[in-house]
Amino acid sequence: MTKPQTTPYQIDTMPPGIPYIIGNEAAERFSFYGMRAILTVFMTQYLLDATGALDTMGEEDAKFWGHTFIMVAYFTPLLGALVADWLFGKYRTILWLSLLYCAGHFTLAINETRVGLAIGLSLIAFGTGAIKPCVSAHVGDQFGSKNAHLLEKVFGWFYVAINLGSFISTLLTPWLLEAYGSKVAFGIPGILMAIATFVFWLGRNKFVHIPPRGSVVFKEAFTGIGLKVILKLAPVYLLVAVFWSLFDQTATSWVLQAEQMDRTVFGYELLSSQIQAANPFMILLFVPLFSYFVYPTISKVFPLTPLRKVSIGMFLSVSAFSLIAVAESKIQAGETTSITWQVAAYALITMAEVMVSITCLEFSYTQAPNSMKSIIMSLYMLSVSLGNFIAAGVNAVISNPDGTSKLPGAMYYWFFSGLMLAAAFAFIFVAYFYREQTYIQDSDAENEVIAEGTQV
Repeated sequence: MTKPQTTPYQIDTMPPGIPYIIGNEAAERFSFYGMRAILTVFMTQYLLDATGALDTMGEEDAKFWGHTFIMVAYFTPLLGALVADWLFGKYRTILWLSLLYCAGHFTLAINETRVGLAIGLSLIAFGTGAIKPCVSAHVGDQFGSKNAHLLEKVFGWFYVAINLGSFISTLLTPWLLEAYGSKVAFGIPGILMAIATFVFWLGRNKFVHIPPRGSVVFKEAFTGIGLKVILKLAPVYLLVAVFWSLFDQTATSWVLQAEQMDRTVFGYELLSSQIQAANPFMILLFVPLFSYFVYPTISKVFPLTPLRKVSIGMFLSVSAFSLIAVAESKIQAGETTSITWQVAAYALITMAEVMVSITCLEFSYTQAPNSMKSIIMSLYMLSVSLGNFIAAGVNAVISNPDGTSKLPGAMYYWFFSGLMLAAAFAFIFVAYFYREQTYIQDSDAENEVIAEGTQV
């Protein structure tokens, strides 16, 4: 067996392992977002009991369990990161847990009851969550000081791969559910996850394999510089969590709202769960637009640091949810409301996602000391988990025993708009006082600091 490369290649071009990671990510995200696209509809319209009779959930329960699943899926990255940095390394952790991920998809495909739902989602939540910080950190590990200037570009490509897979699956999987049922609709994403695992395995001799550090990782993470970095990033991640409490409702409350809207586009009626495809489609348009035009243009008059991008994105998400609130008011008033209201809201929240999510991925990697890249990436994923905990918690608190809500109609969306607005203003102060200190893997210095003390 070829001895693995354990330090970044001394090249100024793109690392050879990147195409395998990007290909793997596109297929893996197809499987995840395809499953997630139909989850709310499956729980409210297709769920069965042990006898094969319908045993569906109410809307409030479906929103609660949908956000609970995402919450768990973005909590388990901390476990995956510790296992990778402590025992197995990123490559083996990703490969082995991907097999668990596949098992979760196939469980959903063969068991349409609440038991099958619980087991399948648990396996997927652990599989996808545990490998996610490792994949993001594995991307960054391929780069050394000579080609570190390509990091921003490759994280953009990485996000394009995520959303290309998401776009195709979000259009296709709801149609598969309606045409062929949940067995096929959940089975196809399972097959794509198996393909993703195979593509990743093909790149094993091309990757840079940063070795695990053993038990010392715990000492480094929670003492000295590691603890200082975590404490610095904590306020950033806590406020970003509020953004995710809004964004991930595109898969729950927005789907339920779309059920009540006129979804006819060019003479064809879209399924409510297919509207989510607007997000990844717009990502494919906005990533190059922002990278090559919007950011350079704004920076000419207002220098855009990473945290300034995140701050602008937060305010954009307030506008998105405000549009959804207005649309809900029209629905409650009995007006025929076009799906174009949601499309406009998707444009705003996708712009926000570009500025918040892509930026946070790159920012988290560069701010993490080299010995704890996966751990810091997993702590960023915890902001997504916390955001969904907020959304699930709110839905649990406002749900009345008779199925009604304490925040009916548009009040629900105005509540989250106000919460996001408060977080956006608070983030301005956090960004102002933050000082960057950037770390990149390098063969010459294990913990080389490329830049430090930068004011944001």
